[in-house]
Amino acid sequence: MVDNVKTSQALSIFKCLSDETRLMLVLLVAQEQELCVCEMTHALQVSQPKVSRHLAQLRQCGLLSDQREGQWVYYRIAPQLPAWALDIIQAGSEGSAVVLAGLTKRLTKMGDRPARRAALC
Repeated sequence: MVDNVKTSQALSIFKCLSDETRLMLVLLVAQEQELCVCEMTHALQVSQPKVSRHLAQLRQCGLLSDQREGQWVYYRIAPQLPAWALDIIQAGSEGSAVVLAGLTKRLTKMGDRPARRAALC
């Protein structure tokens, strides 16, 4: 017998990861452990509304969690993700290593987090 809850969760996660922007957001957050919207918009070079819309979908499907600190909202990989989902994220990181390296390079050019806040957020 198929577990409908687990199947539904798996379908939701795979649908969320099927979009390139959402996939890159998840992979970047997984690599950096925590990012704010301004850091993600800079790294991906897409608009804030587009990033925010995708982040809302990633929260809704359970891949990301968020935490507000003043005017900033920081995103992390959701702590309740099952091991198989974390394995998929790891595999995605390995498969997208070249693209992820380019995104990380853009983040590095932003400086450390205090400098990033001052410059972009």
